Amino acid sequence: MSLGEKLLYLRKQTGLSQEDVAEKLGVSRQTVSKWETDQTVPELIKAKLLSQLYNVSYDYLISGSHIGGDLTSIEMIVDEIDWTSAWSKKYPILSSYQGIKGIDTYSEKISELYDAFKNEFGFNDSDTVLVLKDILYQKYKIAKKKTK
Repeated sequence: MSLGEKLLYLRKQTGLSQEDVAEKLGVSRQTVSKWETDQTVPELIKAKLLSQLYNVSYDYLISGSHIGGDLTSIEMIVDEIDWTSAWSKKYPILSSYQGIKGIDTYSEKISELYDAFKNEFGFNDSDTVLVLKDILYQKYKIAKKKTK
């Protein structure tokens, strides 16, 4: 049974309409319809909320669907997550820094650094992001040790 078929079955079992589910999850009825017809898949947080709404385990909900343990499928879902929005709940600066005066200058500089780094080392986009992120993380760890 696909994820969409499970979602449709579970919704009907609970006697909820697509509108009811949409309202409880903060999405449109059309989004619920697309999930149920396997046109799209819910974000990870929405899948978790669906499992809670239908009182089933998250594993049950996604097992046997194209979200399963296949790394490629998981990567496809991860690529669709708005990480800035997801992480801004824990780190509010992520939802507000874009409005800080002068931040666009640094954004441009980082973008230029990204392009130069990618070209110099011949990395693809994913590797460029991962290596630059790791370099920044190492810098963060050193700075954090100094403040202790």
